[in-house]
Amino acid sequence: MNWFLAKIVYRIVCGEGDHTAQFDEQLRLIQAADENEAFDKAKAIGEQEQEMFLNQQQKLVTWQFVNVCELYKISALIDGAELYSRIQETDNAGLYMELVHKKAAHIKANNTHKYLQLF
Repeated sequence: MNWFLAKIVYRIVCGEGDHTAQFDEQLRLIQAADENEAFDKAKAIGEQEQEMFLNQQQKLVTWQFVNVCELYKISALIDGAELYSRIQETDNAGLYMELVHKKAAHIKANNTHKYLQLF
């Protein structure tokens, strides 16, 4: 069996959909014999995990599976290996870097909290 990294894309629609288009890109680890099986498994996950629910304003929110748009075979698990890369363009570099630092601090704080719960 081989490991693959699949990008599954969902479209998020709220209410009548009269808002800026929103998509969720998820990276999933898939274990399969070959690329075809990995693609089929990723697609099945995408279809199975579509959902609909009411938000706080009682508007219907739908996560619609779009497709599997990327699939990479992971040849070896190597410490520090790059699994995914995306270039983000922004008009406000300072705001973007601030957001990155806040996310990192949140991860660090949550991990510390998790370790404290183990004792």
